[in-house]
Amino acid sequence: MTNKLLPLVLGAAMGVAATAANATTLEDVKAKGFVQCGVSQGLPGFSNPDAQGNWTGLDVDFCRAVAAAIFGDASAVKFTPLSAKERFTALQSGEIDVLSRNTTWTMSRDTGLGLNFAGVNYYDGQGFMVRKDLGVTSALEMSGASVCTNTGTTTELNVADYFRANNMPYEIVAFEKADEVVAAYDAGRCDVYTTDASGLYAQRLKLTNPADHMVLPEIISKEPLGPVVRQGDDEWFNIAKWTLNAMINAEELGITSANVDEMKGSDNPSIKRLLGVEGAYGEAIGLGNDWAYNVVKGVGNYGESFDANVGPDTPLGISRGVNALWSQGGFLYAPPIR
Repeated sequence: MTNKLLPLVLGAAMGVAATAANATTLEDVKAKGFVQCGVSQGLPGFSNPDAQGNWTGLDVDFCRAVAAAIFGDASAVKFTPLSAKERFTALQSGEIDVLSRNTTWTMSRDTGLGLNFAGVNYYDGQGFMVRKDLGVTSALEMSGASVCTNTGTTTELNVADYFRANNMPYEIVAFEKADEVVAAYDAGRCDVYTTDASGLYAQRLKLTNPADHMVLPEIISKEPLGPVVRQGDDEWFNIAKWTLNAMINAEELGITSANVDEMKGSDNPSIKRLLGVEGAYGEAIGLGNDWAYNVVKGVGNYGESFDANVGPDTPLGISRGVNALWSQGGFLYAPPIR
């Protein structure tokens, strides 16, 4: 293909994508009766199926929350497992309605793919895992190491930047599927496994002897993870964005899945607006005014989802840390509903 033809082809492709994005996603979702959500191929704590094919995880809960907001039914969702390489194409093509797959919000992804990030549901950073018998206690001791990771992710560039900045040679060993990376590392095909720190804790559970491996202390990047939708459909973008905001605001206001019915009788104006007792905020995004009530009733607030899927009492054992509410020393802060 000549360089003269390339802009024409790209322009035509962008036009097709824009036309698809301009379709009313909410109407399409209502017509089929469920939300099609893109998730990982199996990342414990975030999106992982059990033996019966039932999906659970922090990212899965967001998908269920969107379904609850639209249908009043958190089970009105179907899941499409996607590799890191496949995920954006699946969203762009309309194969899925929303992508909730431990995906890092970056400038190039936000501006160059025709996509919008609806917010951050987990603040993360890239780390490294090694075998304890390797005798390494710091990432700065990994000169000459072979490093396993996924293709189509931000991790490859981060690794290149980190090793170059510290004048250390290395060898990359990359695979398309996360389970292929885990298997290669477990089989000793590389010295180090690198991905988001949350992913390291999750994937360590799949290793033959998890206790033989350790996550090193260094965090080498900012990885704000969050759900993604197509550009060009502001109504759908608002639904995704405010569903996440509702879960965060509910935690801050002390509203849980257990007390949400009682809280509808609260005199607090912020609670009244969130739960649809006062105002018409649901109508503003094309939903019923009980949309956020349905989210909390069906799925829970953000803290409930975190604790159930990745928190200290789960196999992952992750503390809230920076993912705590802003009022408790973390980063989580959602715009108010008013």
